[in-house]
Amino acid sequence: MTTFTDETRERAREIIARYPADRSRSALLPLLHLVQAEEGYVSPAGVTFCAEVLGLNKAQVGAVATFYTMYKRKPTGDFLVSVCTNTMCNVLGGQEVYDILSEHLGVGHDETTADGTITLEHAECLAACDYGPVMTVNYDFFDGVDASTAVGVVDELRAGGRPMPTRGARLCTLKEMAVQLAGFADEREGAVADGGPGEPTLRGLRLAQEHGVSVPGFDPNTPIRSKAEADKAAAEAKAKAEAAKPAPAEASAAPVKGGDGASAPTGAAGVGEPAKPAEATEPAKPRDVKAPDDKSPQVRTAETRQPDAGTAVPDAPGTKVPTDGTGTAPEAGDARSAEAAGVAANAPAGDGKPAGDEAGAQERNLTEAKAGTDADGAGPADANETGAQK
Repeated sequence: MTTFTDETRERAREIIARYPADRSRSALLPLLHLVQAEEGYVSPAGVTFCAEVLGLNKAQVGAVATFYTMYKRKPTGDFLVSVCTNTMCNVLGGQEVYDILSEHLGVGHDETTADGTITLEHAECLAACDYGPVMTVNYDFFDGVDASTAVGVVDELRAGGRPMPTRGARLCTLKEMAVQLAGFADEREGAVADGGPGEPTLRGLRLAQEHGVSVPGFDPNTPIRSKAEADKAAAEAKAKAEAAKPAPAEASAAPVKGGDGASAPTGAAGVGEPAKPAEATEPAKPRDVKAPDDKSPQVRTAETRQPDAGTAVPDAPGTKVPTDGTGTAPEAGDARSAEAAGVAANAPAGDGKPAGDEAGAQERNLTEAKAGTDADGAGPADANETGAQK
């Protein structure tokens, strides 16, 4: 069983620390890239490692690892060569490129050469139709390839070279790429100094510059605020708004006289307070809604599906507390009591029959069928017909 290095464990802690404490499960995707960076694929030991550090079970981790094709479940070569064989690239010759490479390397889809250098795969789409046919090496693009140029690229890789992609940074191994996908910078000197965008990619930008199309007030140098900074700014804005509110008018000490000299009736305006005209009534202030981030997603989901007056937050986004038709929320524990009553009224299914079938009912039916046969002298077919009529 693989024992992961101290560096990998330290990086795992760093990845988990990027997420809120009650959302550590979100770190699973980069963690899978991290274990792939050490082993070259996501092994059973890697699944176990991710499950342990996140407090999940191995089935939950395995479900994610088998869903995404970027996570390899068996040892993979240093260079993953992916050839697009989807509609556009296929029409332009992508299938021919794949077939020639497969024959030249002596491997098929998702197979690795004997020297462990190259793993070949056909890809459904590499999202570069305007450059087709395309292939990637460890997810870096080689545009407009044909059979000859594709064979030249793999031969250079097997010889120890690093051909320059059409777009993007210089090539690295699959393990080095997995480190970057886990969220760590490529520390090779000049690793991102090469490459550049292609002309079709720049076409939209050039048209926007030509016609003066831009986003109003956009400043590319504006940094993205952290959650703490955003909360602080919101609190300051709220305090400023509170300070800007006008002070409430003082109540008059003398009672207000009516037209006949009598005191005005007391009501909504209060004793001794002048009645305000309807149009001057201040609108109701909106209540502060508790941010759902204070609860874990599991708690919020449970409250949404099975709300309970004792625990649910009525005005939390996504939560609706049911009422009994009069607008009154149920008492705490009613939902759980109703659920328990429903479970008690419905016996669980056994191993040999569906839920609701009782052995007593089956025996009674058999007894009635046998009695009918003995009394009428009917055979099995007649008994079945008699039962159908009943």
